This record gives sequence, C-alpha cells and structure tokens, in this order.
Amino acid sequence: MVDLRTHWLGLALPSPVVVASSPIGDDLDALVSLERAGAGAVVLRSLFEEQLIDEQMAAHRFIDGQVDTDAESRSMMPESGMFTMGPDAYLVQIRRAKSALGIPVIGSLNGTSPGGWTELAGALEASGADAIELNLYDLATSLTEDGHDVEARQLEVVRGVCAAVRVPVSVKLTPFYASLPSFAKKLRGVGATGVVLFNRFYQPDIDLDALDVVRHVRLSTHQELPLRLHGLALLSGRVDLELAASGGVHSGDDAVKCVLCGAAVVQLASAILERGPDAMRSIVAGMTERFDTMGYERVDHARGVLALDKAPDPHAWERLQYVRTLQGWRPRRGGKWK
Repeated sequence: MVDLRTHWLGLALPSPVVVASSPIGDDLDALVSLERAGAGAVVLRSLFEEQLIDEQMAAHRFIDGQVDTDAESRSMMPESGMFTMGPDAYLVQIRRAKSALGIPVIGSLNGTSPGGWTELAGALEASGADAIELNLYDLATSLTEDGHDVEARQLEVVRGVCAAVRVPVSVKLTPFYASLPSFAKKLRGVGATGVVLFNRFYQPDIDLDALDVVRHVRLSTHQELPLRLHGLALLSGRVDLELAASGGVHSGDDAVKCVLCGAAVVQLASAILERGPDAMRSIVAGMTERFDTMGYERVDHARGVLALDKAPDPHAWERLQYVRTLQGWRPRRGGKWK
C-alpha cells in the first residue's frame, strides 16, 4: 500500500489531505473526527483585518463616543478598554486544537495592509500554531493604484509577517496575477515557504426585484479543479516554494491529479461541508487506491511528474493547446443550427 506520509511547510504530515480554512475549524469535535478520518493537518478559519477593525471601531462609537454627551456619562459608561476585543477567542481555539489533535494546526490571517499583522502573527505563533497561512484576499478597486502597487503592498505584508515569526508562512493566492510565476518567486524572496492555489472569491449577485446586491456562499465544484492544476504545473519545480491545492477537490482522483501536477498537499473545505468526515475518509481511500494502481510506493514519488517541465507534452499547459482545443470542438450530436 502506498505511503501517504508527506511534508508541508517543513511539517511532517500523516496524509497530504488537509482541512482547509473554513468555519469547520471552530468545531473541535469535528476536527477530531476529521483527524480520525485521515486528515494530515488543519488550517483554522481566517482572522480578518476588517473584522478586528470593525470590532474596535464599534466599541469606540458606542462607548467612547458617548462619554461626553452628558455630564454624568463618565460615571455611567464603562471605558472600551474594559472589554475583550481582538483575537483572544481565536488564540484560545488554537491552544484547544493543539491540545486535542496530533496533527499540525495552522493559523490563518486575512489582511491587506502591513502593521498590526506582524504583532498578530506573533500571537498566533505564541499560542502554538505550527505555521501561518496568510490569505491575500485583495480586490483592487482604486483607480489610482496599479497592479505593481498592489503587488508591492502585498509583498510588504508577507515580508512583515515572515520577519515577525519563526514558524513557516504560506501564502494563499488568487488566480488573477498578470504573472503568477513571477509573483510566486517574489514571495519566496520575502520569506514565504509555500503557496496555496487558489483562493475562491464569493462573488455577489443582483436581486432584480429588490435592486440590491445579494451574497450567496456557493461551495466549490469539480469544474474548478483545472485552474488549480494549471497553476500547480506552472510553478512546480520552477520556484523554491512548497505548493498546495485548494478548491475543486471532491474525490481521490482529484487529489491525485493535484499531486501529479506538483502539490505537496490538497486542502478540503466544500467536500467536508457537504459530506462531513466521510468526504475525508473517501478521498484518502481513493488516493490510496489510485496510487496503488499506478504503482507508486510513496506519494512523494508522484509529486510533479506532470508539471510543465516534466510533462510528456508541455505544450498542453500553454496557449497553443487552447487553440487546438477550440479547433477540435464540435456541436453535440443531434444539435441544430439555424
């Protein structure tokens, strides 16, 4: 039977299937069940920069902002400093997860600006996080900030976090960089150990009756996997970073494809939210069966064999193949054209 043990961010994992950052991380019993089902590590939900700022500003508006409205306000209203605000509950969850689990626990930060994130990263490390995943969920909306400025700002965030901690840092990226290989190389230059491909944007829709923007959480599907495979194949063996796939993995074969394209680990969220620990168990078993069929003794031996620089047909990952695919398209049998 294939040996699924692997390494991610320098950490020894019993399996390359990892629980991705999601609300699952708040349920300790669920994490224990997922470890028993074969999870190799767990990434806790992201701590958002905006979340902490909004919490602090709300306290200021509703407490500090009222103390001068009445002569007796200062004797009646408590100071905002008396309340616990910030990441305390998150840090407690890290400590609880570390006590209950035998697999690595990775903290997750979601921010877009330098500054307090360095202090927060240190707090995650002090609470026992084995590594930190920095989620660069950043949509450019300014008319004056160009792509170079956006990337430079993001690199400063990563640089600051990496300099503030001794544990390894991975960076979760979007697929929307003009040159993914170039930006990944720069991430290594500022201290990142790994990258996760890719973040999923929960894009809003329009309610035509209410004339308003509505938000729906849509879980990933198998159709999202090829974008991840392409990104993995482009980076594997070409940048000095450990790679992870996130999004679109719903079966053992999906996970195997990611490893063949260069992933050290695959992260699951949607599959677990849909099917619970059974999804983890099924995907781990499916990986094992497929690798056994292919004749691999260790999962590490299969990593990257279909990357850009090793694939039998490297052009399959490039634009030329896109042109050939379009030329080979035909309407479905029985289809009618007017």
